[in-house]
Amino acid sequence: MPKTIARREVLAGLGALPLVSCLKDYVPDNIPSVEVPEGPGLDALARKSGRRFGSAVAWNAKGKGMSVSNPAYAAILNAECGVIVPENEMKWQTLRPSPDSYDFTAMDKIAAWAATNGQELRAHVLLWHRPEWFPDWLNSYDFGARPASEAERLLSEHIDTVAARYGSQIKSWDVVNEAIDHSARAPIETSLSRAMGSPEAVIDLAFHKAREALPNARLVYNDYMSWEPSHAHHCEDVLRLLEGMRARGVPCDTLGIQSHIEMFELDPETGVGVYDEAGWRRFLDEVTGMGYRLLITEFDVKDKALPAPIAQRDAKVAEYAQHYLELMLDYNEHLDDILVWGMVDAYNWLQYFDPASRADGLEVRGAPYDSSYRPKPLREAIATVLADVSQVP
Repeated sequence: MPKTIARREVLAGLGALPLVSCLKDYVPDNIPSVEVPEGPGLDALARKSGRRFGSAVAWNAKGKGMSVSNPAYAAILNAECGVIVPENEMKWQTLRPSPDSYDFTAMDKIAAWAATNGQELRAHVLLWHRPEWFPDWLNSYDFGARPASEAERLLSEHIDTVAARYGSQIKSWDVVNEAIDHSARAPIETSLSRAMGSPEAVIDLAFHKAREALPNARLVYNDYMSWEPSHAHHCEDVLRLLEGMRARGVPCDTLGIQSHIEMFELDPETGVGVYDEAGWRRFLDEVTGMGYRLLITEFDVKDKALPAPIAQRDAKVAEYAQHYLELMLDYNEHLDDILVWGMVDAYNWLQYFDPASRADGLEVRGAPYDSSYRPKPLREAIATVLADVSQVP
């Protein structure tokens, strides 16, 4: 039975928002009521088995969207989550507008909100190793007569600066994100890798500098993959990358598995997405066999192939997600926190991600709460899995 957080209670939460002077004059016109289930929240359930549950967030000074300044969204975060991670505010495009300047405005707001609201903060990301997500200045940067030294200086300075600012608050860091070229099936080339001689040189330096700056932190390689057969080649490529890092003594502790699970194709017998359980288990066995720990860093569900009716669609999303999470929690001794990439459908990135778009134009229903801030069967499926694993001896 859901309990309602009334509009007045949600609005009262504005008073707890820290260091946000721009909100002093902001009076929301239409703050909705928020429904959360009775009983323990998802983070409270996760804590029973020694892990945490959390979500991506954003900063929006107008109090909208997937934002800690959106009172309704913040109410769900505080009811359900114990960890938050910035969606975009720590990426180079936001944080470093030029070679010689940083803009910490948005990230500082998120960090302050986390501290005031008792939320752990994760870091995403010190280096998104893809040219399309570099700032324009980095793609066209003149590395001069000694390109390797200048590239090393730029990357090292960036890591040292960000780590110094947030290292006392953040214990888990995505150091490198999505470093594989899907076409070449090898680490991707960037302006930094061309200057330094290879993508591996950039990746290795990022982790070594992160370990120097953050000696006690969890250092994570994060990538986009899950259990669908279409991901098999990418999983092989990630394994080669992880094997190479181990062989070279790179201080990477953990594989972050984004887990944007997909129903682009349905199994005719079950009506849910097609997946390769045996292949996925082999992949996880190899990763953990190398000594890496696991994180679920960006979980949500793409429902593209499911029929339109909401009740039917929500039930299938929940069924598919529950089976995936149950499989992941079979690796209980290796798996740490579980984070979703947004708690509310309307603000989930899948709404504007073309490959996930539905032919009928309907909203993707891949987050735990709907666009009216009400819990969905997916939320209940997550709660069920977390409660079940907490009871395993």
